[in-house]
This record gives sequence, structure tokens and C-alpha cells, in this order.
Amino acid sequence: MDKPTEQVEFETMLLGRYTLNPQHLRESGLLDRSAYLLLSRLSVEGPMSIGQLCEAFGLNSSTLNRQTAALLRAGLVERIPDPDGGMARKFRITTKGERRFGTERTTRVDGLADIMKDWTPEDVTAFADHLRRLNRDIERRRGQFWPRSEAERSDQAPTTHCTGTTPTSSSDQRPAQTA
Repeated sequence: MDKPTEQVEFETMLLGRYTLNPQHLRESGLLDRSAYLLLSRLSVEGPMSIGQLCEAFGLNSSTLNRQTAALLRAGLVERIPDPDGGMARKFRITTKGERRFGTERTTRVDGLADIMKDWTPEDVTAFADHLRRLNRDIERRRGQFWPRSEAERSDQAPTTHCTGTTPTSSSDQRPAQTA
């Protein structure tokens, strides 16, 4: 592996292997990747239809129907009429879903803190900055931006919401929690 991009590819492959281990998730009672991502997005964006979720995640409706059905059965989301009066029903995170997502996020953050406990604060910050830059460049290339906290938005391209529209000002953007 001579090229730095080959090293990045290899390391991100390993990172995905460590963070997406379904057996570990089942044994520990943690949410699987799709549930965690869906709850994160619904927590930030608010209610979304299957069509909006398909657009946001780049997945087909059968995949998202399967994933949201599992969340419904677990009581982590509920289906509601469109708050804006549209025809499509939307998924909204429940109080139980918010609690579960918050607990899960804390577990993940604590796990990362434990892994990086011997790193300097500057190294952790630099690593976070590089990951953020990589994610933003991927988002720009795809034309799909993940909602971010207000502080993170200041140096980011405008958030493209699931409707494909780009807000004209930051007041058009829903406050987001960091994920």
C-alpha cells in the first residue's frame, strides 16, 4: 500500500468492520446500524415519509419499509399523518425512541472515549476534523448533506433537505443535534 488513498481505503474498511459487527450489537442489546441511522435522522429532521427517507438514504422503498417496520414493532417510531397536510404518512421518533437513541449515542461516545483515552485532545480534535472533512466531501459529491449542528453548519455547504430544496438562510434549517 504505497498510496495514501489506499491506506485510507484499508483503514475505513477495517473501521466499518469494527463498528458494524451485527453479532456484537445483538449480544450487547445495541441498535443495528440502520436503526441507529434512521433514529438519528428522524431525531434531527422530525417526521419523514418513506419517500423522504429513500431520498435521504439513497435506498429503495422495500429496504426502508423493512427497516421502519422493525422500528415500529419495537415502539421506537410511530406513523402519523403529515403535519403539513400532505397525503403521505410520516414516521416520527417516539419518546422511547429518543431515549433509546440517546442511550445508544452515549454508549458509542463513551466507547470511543475509552478507545482514544491515550490520545491527546489535539489528536482527537484533528481526527474529528479529518473525518468531518471526509464526510462533507462525500456529501458534496453525492449532493446529499446530513443535517449537522448549528456550529458545524457555519463552514458547510447549505443543507439539502429531502425534498431536494436548498434553504436560503440558516433560519430555514431545523436545529440539529450532533450525531
